Amino acid sequence: MPRVLRIINRFNIGGPTYNATFLTRFLHEDFETLLIGGLPEEGESDSLHIPAEYGIQPTIIEELKRKPNLKSDREAYKKIKEIILEFKPDIVHTHASKAGAIGRRAAYACNVPVIIHTFHGHVFHSYFGQLKTKIFKYIERKLARKSTAIVAISDIQKKELSEIHHICPAEKIHVIPLGFDLQKFQDNINEKRKITRHNYKLKENEVAVAIIGRLTKIKNHAFFLEVVENLVQKQQVNATFFIVGDGELKPEIEEKVSYLNTKYASKIIFTSWITDIASFNAGMDIICLTSDNEGTPVSLIEAQASNVPVITTDVGGVKDILIEGKTGFVIKKGDLEDYVKKLGNLINNKELRVEMSLNGWNFVKEKFHYTRLARDMEELYRKLLEKNAK
Repeated sequence: MPRVLRIINRFNIGGPTYNATFLTRFLHEDFETLLIGGLPEEGESDSLHIPAEYGIQPTIIEELKRKPNLKSDREAYKKIKEIILEFKPDIVHTHASKAGAIGRRAAYACNVPVIIHTFHGHVFHSYFGQLKTKIFKYIERKLARKSTAIVAISDIQKKELSEIHHICPAEKIHVIPLGFDLQKFQDNINEKRKITRHNYKLKENEVAVAIIGRLTKIKNHAFFLEVVENLVQKQQVNATFFIVGDGELKPEIEEKVSYLNTKYASKIIFTSWITDIASFNAGMDIICLTSDNEGTPVSLIEAQASNVPVITTDVGGVKDILIEGKTGFVIKKGDLEDYVKKLGNLINNKELRVEMSLNGWNFVKEKFHYTRLARDMEELYRKLLEKNAK
């Protein structure tokens, strides 16, 4: 029975936690999997309820933190090596940057036969300055040479990694999209919608627009609020806007929200993190994303699974996870005028929203289901183990 040690950065709300959970739970019984990872940072929502929901109890490495720190990184490396020597995995599979850096080094040092890394996103633009970005690229290229295979979560990401950032040759990169337990977004959807809209005192004809994500610079909530301000300035919109999440930029975002709510009598509501996102989504009419950089945004997949049309900046693999003009709109990054126009059109055109909502579930239900994810990953694991045995 092949053993897989799965390592993620930290258990915070996002794609890596879901991906790691479903791969741990739903791989074929031929595989034995141990899941380890760090804790969320301050301002992030703890996602340990996700593996718990599927009967998984991960091992926590408290020293595995997002930000570089010589002391904690060294201790995390030591602990991961100890786990590798005790568990004796045939495969070490790391998810996201910090886990990939420390986990792959430890696996290589321990002569693990197969080492795989999944890029859930990357930090090669919009995060850091030019010098720091060059350093991260250099590190990732070295780590790629220590890896048996690299997994990209979209075709666009594979192209970026191989042709734009030159992390490794294209033939080393395997595209395996994320997978989720999407049925819960359809179960009792009409009842959930009534409850959510009642809880937020939303009228029948009031359009609910949400943005979901960490309140951090890369998510660019400032652009979202600029869109809202332009909308309420230029036209009367019967809409309530929701900001779902938390993070270090909350105070300044709250200040801007207070200004908009006062000056334009607009209605913008902070919810902090929401655990039952399926019930919340059911009450929404449009879900937005305004990020400067993304891998595969989970919020957009979950929105479509909830029959909610989406509108997003053209970042990461978003074009691989929606159908332009059918389930949502993709806007060139920084194009305020187009974003305002398209969002205003969605708000004011109920027929368009209904049409897009019907398309969303049909598009995502198979393409992004965890059974497809597990099947694709099993195939890659077996191929790499067979190649290593020769």
